[in-house]
Amino acid sequence: MAHKLSKITLAVLSATTLSLTAAANAQETQQEQNEDVEVIEVSGIRASLASAMNEKRFKNNLVEVIEAEDIGKLPDQNLAEVLENITGIQITREAGVGTGVQIRGTDANRTEINGVSTVGSGAGRSGIDFEDVSAAIIAGLEVTKSPDAKTIEGSVGGTINLKTIRPLQLNEQLAAFRVQGENSSLTTDSNFQPRISGTFGDNWDTDHGTIGVVISGSYAQQDVTAFRPRADRDNIVRSDSDFPSAQSFDFLPIQFFVQDYDNFEYETKNLVGTIEWAPNENTKFFFDAIINDQERLQESSRVQASGVSNLRQISVPDEFETIDFGSLGGTDLGSIEAALRGVIPVNLDHDDDDPNLRFSSDTNSRVTKSEIFRLGGEWQGEKWSVFAEVASTTSDTTTPSFNTTLNFINPNAPLDAGGGNDNSVPFAYDLTGGALTFGIAEGAEYAPTVEQLLDPNNVVLRDVNIGRDTTENFEDAFRVDFTYFVDTMITSVDFGYRYNKSGSKREDIGTSVGLRTMEESPRGSLFSDLLVAGPDNFNDADGRELYVSDFLLIDPEQVASDPDAVLATLQAAMEAHGSTRSLSAPTASSSGFFDIEEETHALYAQANFEYEMFRGNFGVRYLQTDVTSVGNSITEDDAGNELVSRVTNTGDYDFILPRFNLVADVTDDVVLRFGAGKDIRRPDYNDLSTSVTYSTSPNPFVAIGNPNLSPEEVISYDLAAEWYFAEASVFSVGIFHKTRKDLFVDQIETPVEDPITGYRDLTDPCEGGGIFNPIADINVFGPDLGTGVCVGTETKVNDTAETTQKGIEFAVQYDLSGFESELGWASGFGVLANYTIQEFSGGELENIATNRAGQVFAATTGSDEEVTRVQGLLNLSENAYNITLYYEKFGLSARMRYTWREAYRTDDFGSTSSFPWGFPAVQADRGQLNASVTYDVNENLNIGVEAVNITESEVEQYCVNEGSLLCFQGLTDRRITVGANYRF
Repeated sequence: MAHKLSKITLAVLSATTLSLTAAANAQETQQEQNEDVEVIEVSGIRASLASAMNEKRFKNNLVEVIEAEDIGKLPDQNLAEVLENITGIQITREAGVGTGVQIRGTDANRTEINGVSTVGSGAGRSGIDFEDVSAAIIAGLEVTKSPDAKTIEGSVGGTINLKTIRPLQLNEQLAAFRVQGENSSLTTDSNFQPRISGTFGDNWDTDHGTIGVVISGSYAQQDVTAFRPRADRDNIVRSDSDFPSAQSFDFLPIQFFVQDYDNFEYETKNLVGTIEWAPNENTKFFFDAIINDQERLQESSRVQASGVSNLRQISVPDEFETIDFGSLGGTDLGSIEAALRGVIPVNLDHDDDDPNLRFSSDTNSRVTKSEIFRLGGEWQGEKWSVFAEVASTTSDTTTPSFNTTLNFINPNAPLDAGGGNDNSVPFAYDLTGGALTFGIAEGAEYAPTVEQLLDPNNVVLRDVNIGRDTTENFEDAFRVDFTYFVDTMITSVDFGYRYNKSGSKREDIGTSVGLRTMEESPRGSLFSDLLVAGPDNFNDADGRELYVSDFLLIDPEQVASDPDAVLATLQAAMEAHGSTRSLSAPTASSSGFFDIEEETHALYAQANFEYEMFRGNFGVRYLQTDVTSVGNSITEDDAGNELVSRVTNTGDYDFILPRFNLVADVTDDVVLRFGAGKDIRRPDYNDLSTSVTYSTSPNPFVAIGNPNLSPEEVISYDLAAEWYFAEASVFSVGIFHKTRKDLFVDQIETPVEDPITGYRDLTDPCEGGGIFNPIADINVFGPDLGTGVCVGTETKVNDTAETTQKGIEFAVQYDLSGFESELGWASGFGVLANYTIQEFSGGELENIATNRAGQVFAATTGSDEEVTRVQGLLNLSENAYNITLYYEKFGLSARMRYTWREAYRTDDFGSTSSFPWGFPAVQADRGQLNASVTYDVNENLNIGVEAVNITESEVEQYCVNEGSLLCFQGLTDRRITVGANYRF
């Protein structure tokens, strides 16, 4: 049937190449109406929205589309933030930069470039990291929510396909150049960081056919900063205890403080090259090369108030707040008072070395080079078409790290009588107004001065941890697809085969030394050339008055530029001091190695149909996978020497994945869609590994792999309605339902702590739970200095019960350009908005309160029963929306978007991945405002400014439940980008 389309719609369709089916439909429709419709030229925001809307309209399955409004001009600089424009997508951020994407509440998605699988920098399955690819080289993207049989398996929420420019689709020579500079509000470097990109493309008719070439390149630097204060209050002082601090009520004392300053410097280089050759109108060959280089340098500092927990028996808060824990697992957890404001004093009679002050400098990098090469061709005959390609994707990553910790030796307090290299410092804290603030208790007994805090002789070296971990990921693939055209209700039949071999290899390379006594620890005066004052602007984000502004660090700039020299200087200082310990170059850890490979054969068959108002497809995909996992088994001989043996495990599985999509063009303006299908999600590589990596800290859980993990299965249903009610305008509503089997969940086991002393088991095996970590610092978890303590474990397992995700998606796009005669200048306005409601239910595996949390809940509930909660799905917000208001007229283009997502549970707690209180932390509701304005100076030159996180919206995380116990803040920066585009 014929579809009556608007003038703008037809103009865009004439300039945009869609998929084979969509292009055929659009061409047929345009030919039917060409005589009646005047083609008008459109560009900018309105053109990109109309193009994306119509590409989605003619798809035979549920696909969301975003097109760049011009070369290198997607709606946002960061691809994760671009995807946030799509209904049903939320993103997670690190230091304010979009890094993770959740489609319909799940991270279990695939990312492709031009239909080719990408691989990431770590052990995950979602593909390339979004911060590794500049949006400037991407011409558009698609998110497939309802797959057909052709769609490669591996996604639960959706498949993201990033598209580059195809040279044979160019109507004229393309040459464009873009220069920008970005500034971040919290960084100490006030300079604008450069962003440069350019694209050249053209095609030529020759005696041997048409040849086209496109080359795109991008270079970008970015400097972003986040302040991340944390306060732990996860212990209890009972009213009936004999502690001097006891009150007439139970309360939560202060356990730990962290003032975390994170600075990330990105340098990203992207290059895309494409050659296409069409020797005749039926045949085309192509070659794509995509090369991405990124170096992400993290220069972080941490000021820690450590050993605070040992003063809980002495320290009496000046003010309390009431914490209502809400309920978990159907149990009302009641409420309790918590320390809110006060001073943690030095009391030498009670403890001669706590609380103490530590300064850490973390200099971490991620250096990633990823490459995608794609070679193939297609042939179109009268009844047959054939498509074939071979592709190779690699990602090699090195993560250099050089992390150091200094203990502050307070000259106003006596040294630790036991010979330890820490001593006492008084602290003040004030958590009122929702700000987690602490600092030196100025004026208190034993308080150090600014001069003393900045004196190199008052710090000693405590820890040095150096790493050179490497990860090598790859996928090699071959596919061939056939289409047979039929002149019946079944318009064509697709079938094909795909082979891929993929894998991940990790080498854990590092060295560490922990110094715990004054006898072993050199004073800072022996390595003063390495010391610099730490950042003093921790109040820039929220104007706080209470914080530690004066402290010393090992210079991260020297560490980054010449780590070997820094290592040599520290070694020389240790030798001059007379330390018996020594630093060595990083070496490979036998326990941290794994090498996992998979081979998959996939077959599919799919019938495409069209009958009156109905169109769609149905088919089935079959896959068979063989898995080979290589790791190390570590044992000891009678003399205690490490024995390493290589262990190989193999396995296999196969699945049949039926898929069906139905579209009904009910009227000229209304489209209904239905989709049903099955997919799988393979486990992340590190979750399959039998290798174990230990930390020198007693706090992080040890990740233990599970080679018996089964792929997750998901059955999805989609029902959607789209009403194209005006020019370049649409209203849509969709319902989705997913049943998930064998969901990957975390099995957490925490070590037992003595309720009075807080000590853990210091011997192997850990009868009370957890695993013995032989290199972890005992710290406050034992009576004496040393290493070796029981720590928690975290293992991925398959949930034995089915889970369900369901939701409703609403979206509207409305453009006023059709009312120019009535509205004049105001006809330049338009709006986009979407809203997603979703929920998750089911599952069986439960998180259990930690030993320490259990003691608190026993007091608040009056019961010793374990407090549990079904783990559920991390990073799922039940409600989310975004609204974009845009204006485009007279050469002016402006856009403002507000994005909001409801609270969700996360295992990214502060700067660690852990489960405080035994449960994932809750990241509170958060909204963010972005805006951009550009102006066409002439037909070639465009200038503009963009702003991200205009209101500097902060991150808040709560322990146990939302709004209950604030334990972490993320104070993020505002990023401003100015620049110009020139199109030749």
